[in-house]
Amino acid sequence: MKDPAEFKPSRFAIVGAGPVGCIVAAFLARGGYEVTLCDVVPALLTPALEPGIRLEGAENFQQKVTRTCLAIDDLAQYDPEVIFITVKANALPLIASAIEGFYKEGMYVISWQNGIDTELELTKAIGRSPVMRAVVNYGCGLVAPGHVRLPFHHPPHYLQELDPKSKGATLAITAALSRCGLTTESTDQIISMVWRKGVLNACMNPVCAMTGLTMNRAMNDPIVFQTVNALVKECIQVARANEINLGWDFYPNAIEYMSKAGDHKPSMLMDIEATRRTEVDFINGKFVEYGQRAGIDTPFNRTMLSLIKGLESGIESKKIR
Repeated sequence: MKDPAEFKPSRFAIVGAGPVGCIVAAFLARGGYEVTLCDVVPALLTPALEPGIRLEGAENFQQKVTRTCLAIDDLAQYDPEVIFITVKANALPLIASAIEGFYKEGMYVISWQNGIDTELELTKAIGRSPVMRAVVNYGCGLVAPGHVRLPFHHPPHYLQELDPKSKGATLAITAALSRCGLTTESTDQIISMVWRKGVLNACMNPVCAMTGLTMNRAMNDPIVFQTVNALVKECIQVARANEINLGWDFYPNAIEYMSKAGDHKPSMLMDIEATRRTEVDFINGKFVEYGQRAGIDTPFNRTMLSLIKGLESGIESKKIR
C-alpha cells in the first residue's frame, strides 16, 4: 500500500472546462505541473492549448495546459495522480462510474464543487479513501471558451480528506496548489464550511435565477430581500437540527457577506440563462432532504426547488421541440 505521507503529485487532471475548472488548470499549469483538461465540449477545450486559458479580474494571466481530452475514460492513458471534479454536481454519478473503471490505489479524487454531499456521490463508486472535498472561495464566470472573469478571489481555499489515513496526501495537494498561487489549506472542519457556503448558495442562487437579478440587486430590493432572509433563517434551522456547527454569529455575517457581493451573477442564474440544468438538487434540495430527516418543514426551500425544476422543465421541452 502506498504511503500518503510520501505522496508528491505532479500529474493532475481537471474534469470540466468551465470557469471553475479553467482556473484550477491554469494555476497548476503555471506552476509547472502536468495538466490534462477534460470536457465533452470540444469548443471549451481548444483555447486551453492555444493561446492558453486567460484569467482576468482578481487574477490576470494566460496559461496553456499540457493536453486536453474529450472523455473521462481517456484520462486513464495519462495516469493522473489527482483528479479535480469541477463540473455541475448533477453529472457526478456518470463521472464517478467512469473514474471507477480506471481507478487505482494512490490516485485521489477531489470534489471541487458547490453543493452539499457531492463528495459522497464519489464514494459510492471508489470508496472513501481516495476522496477529498474542497471549499472554494472565488467567484467566476466564462466570458468565452478558455476566457474566465474573476470578480473576486479570497484565498485560502480549503481541502479535507474523507479518510484520516489520507491526510498526508491532502497536505501534499494543498502544498502543490499553494505553490502555484492557488493558496489552499488543509482543514478538519470541511463539513461546517460546506454547509456555511451551502446556506449562502441556497439563498442567493435560486432567487437570482428566478428573478434575473444580480446578487447586489437582490439584496437591495426590499421585497426580494424578504425571501432571501427567510431562506437564510430556514437553512440555519435545518443545519442546527442536524447538528451542523455554523457558528453563533453566522446569520449577521451571512447577511453582511451577501450584501457586499456586488453585481455578480451566481452560477444558477448563469445556468438558466445558458439553458443548462442547475445544481438545485445539491443546494436547496439538500436542505429539503435534511429538513425531512430532522422533522422540520422547509417551505421556502421546497418552493425554490420546485420553481427551479419548473424552469429546467421548460428549458428541456424547448430543446425537444
